[in-house]
Formats: sequence, structure tokens, C-alpha cells
Amino acid sequence: MLAGEATPKAIAERLRQSLGRDSQWINGLAKRYAQEFARGTRPRAKAVVEFLVTDAGFNGAYARSKVKPAVVDRFSSPAEMLPVRAAAKWEIPAIETEGALATWLRATSEELEWFSDFKRFGARSREEKLRHYNYRLLAKPGGSVRLIEAPKQRLKQMQRAILTGILERIPAHSVAHGFVKGRSIKTFAAPHIGQHVVLRMDMRDFFPSIRSARVQALFRTAGYPERVADLLGGLCTTATPGHVFSTKLVSNPEFTADPLAMFHAWQTYAYPHLPQGAPTSPALANLCGYRADCRLSGLARAAGATYTRYADDLAFSGGADFDRCVERFAIHAAVILLEEGFEVNHRKTRVMRRGVRQYLAGVVANEHLNVIRADFDRLKATLTNCARLGPASQNREGHANFGAHLAGRISFVQMLNPQKGARLKKIFEQIAWPEGE
Repeated sequence: MLAGEATPKAIAERLRQSLGRDSQWINGLAKRYAQEFARGTRPRAKAVVEFLVTDAGFNGAYARSKVKPAVVDRFSSPAEMLPVRAAAKWEIPAIETEGALATWLRATSEELEWFSDFKRFGARSREEKLRHYNYRLLAKPGGSVRLIEAPKQRLKQMQRAILTGILERIPAHSVAHGFVKGRSIKTFAAPHIGQHVVLRMDMRDFFPSIRSARVQALFRTAGYPERVADLLGGLCTTATPGHVFSTKLVSNPEFTADPLAMFHAWQTYAYPHLPQGAPTSPALANLCGYRADCRLSGLARAAGATYTRYADDLAFSGGADFDRCVERFAIHAAVILLEEGFEVNHRKTRVMRRGVRQYLAGVVANEHLNVIRADFDRLKATLTNCARLGPASQNREGHANFGAHLAGRISFVQMLNPQKGARLKKIFEQIAWPEGE
């Protein structure tokens, strides 16, 4: 399939070479094709067929022709890498056939078909052995739910290969700071230090709102042929069996969630989406949100504001001019996100001016970056009790490696405030850990 960015001249020349002859109708068809698929993403074969069926010029030429040209085949073959202009410099492997993809992933074609699960056998099956994911349902504050979908070993191996071999070689937008090498919560919050006003927004159901069609379109944009792009998208997305939600409620009576929230989650996860728990999902979420980041960056520049994003947390900040329009700005930003397929969790939208605590993703950003005082006090109390009473008395959430969990939280504090982090580390070193931890 010719990429949408191809010029009418290039499309016409390709058709002449493929058909082995020249006709006046080819130039007109090429021009209309370029106009129809001007967005740049490599179109699907189905979209090309629909275009040709409804194109009056082509149908007239086809009816008059004594030798019927197989124009659809000329548009769609041979299979080759056809990236859009912006993706031409991406150093990603050229994979042009299903067999080549199987070889690259060290798998068979049958395995690719099975794990891609286009027919949703996994979503319809109640057999644990037939599923590709393990599920864990968590209750969030306010009655909503979050589903962790962890791929099983073989699928995770293929996803890691896709992550390191393809996704990590595609640059994320400069405003994206989550799951990007060299960036962190610290770089996400730093641009907003000392600002007159900070606007914080949150996207609802960030990972499951990204459907498989968008993921497959990303791979076609990178240049992969339709079949390869579909398989790559299928390996990175999943549809969740509906009984996962009801089984959890029956087996764990202590699990409390709002019934409407459970119904919403069942509807959200029923369609192929990015699973929260797959190694490829964070990178794909950033790349699929690239267009939204571009539009929000432009909106922020027009309002004299700064914009950064950490996964589903969005932050905007600016001076007095931005303060005067921040409420209207939030509405425009929400509309952009809605147009791009995302939904804002309006309950978490906050306008934070000077004089109140301006915090972003658990980081205070008023005058300098710092950890939230209440979080620091709770962690300090936990460490102190571990040193006095033993770590088992404080591991109420049942962490398999409680020591590593606490060390990670201390490292987070050290990143933001080295002095406070050193104080916590000193207490941590006084804890008597059981053998093996």
C-alpha cells in the first residue's frame, strides 16, 4: 500500500510500472488517491477498495477498458516498508512479511496467530491455560477499579523484543516524561517550579482507552505492511474476559467497588486495548498520544504556558496572563483530549495558585522540588517502626520483598530531597532484616 504522504506523481508512476502501460485516467486516479489518504498513515487494503469502488473516474475507466487492470493489487503489493516522511529516519528493523516477523521474534506463524488472538479466543474462554494474561483487580479510592493484566512468559518475551527492537527506537514527544529513558517525575515537575499558577489534569483509563486500531495504525505509520502491523498490534493488545470482574467479586467479598464503576470497567476492557502490565504498553501509550501532545503543546504556547506529561498526569503552568485564562484553557485542553480519544477525569482537575501547595504526581513544585510532607512523615514512621518492632509488623500490604519496596520509596525521596533521603536511609540501615531479605 502506498503511504498517504506519497505524491500524485509517485503514485501514478508506480501504477504505470505495475500495469505496464500508460492511460490518461491514471493521473486523475493518483491525484484523488493522494487527496483521500493525505493524513500520512499507510492505508489499509479495505480502505483502498472502498475508495476505488466509489471513485467515479476509476469505475468509468474500468468499464471502458477491454483489459481489466487489477488496480487494487497494484496499490497493495509488493509488501515493503513504506514509512511516512517523519518516520523515515527511525532506525527500526525492516520486517516486510509475516514469515520475517516470525523469524525476528523467534516464533512460528502459528504462534503469532495464537498470541495475536484476532478472533478473541482468550476473551471468550474461562480456561486459565488458554489465556495469555494473568489478571489482578484493584479497588481505587472513590469506588473505581484498576485491572492489572500481566502477560505470561512467552508473550512477555515477544513483547520485550518489540519494545527494545522497535518501540524504544521511536522518539517520544519532548513533553512526555513517563517511561522515557533519561526522564522522570523530577524532569516532569521541574519546568513548573515557582510558577504563578499550575493546572493539573488527569486522563481516565489511560491504557485501556488506547485501542488496537490505534496501535496498528502506529506500526503502519512506521512503515510496516498491513499484515505485519496487525500482528504487532495484536501482540501488544488484549481483550479482557468479562468473567474476570464477576469472579473477583465472588471470590473476594472484601473487595469493594461501585457497581457502576465495575460495569464501566467491564465495557472498557472488553475491546482490544493496551494492557496495564505489558512491557510494551507504556511506550505505545506515549507514541499513540503524540498527536495529542503536539496539540496541547501548541495550545500551551498560545496561552503563554508550559506543558509536560507523565503518563496520564498532565501539567500546565504559567504567569499572571495564564492565570487569567486558566479555567477556559482547561476546557479547551479537555476538548482536545476528547477529540484525540482520551477522557479527562474532571474530579482530579486542580488549579493551584501561589499560596497553596502546588503538587504534581506526588511532587511539590512551589519553590523547589520536594516530597509531600505527609508522605514523608508516613514513610519515616514506617521505617522507625520497622527498626523498633521488626519489618513484618509494617508489611500490611504483603509485599514479597518489603525491603526492596522501602528502598525504592527512599530512593524517590533522595531524588527530590537528598537531605531528607539521607535521614530515611540512616533509619533503614538500622532495621534487622530476616535472613534472605
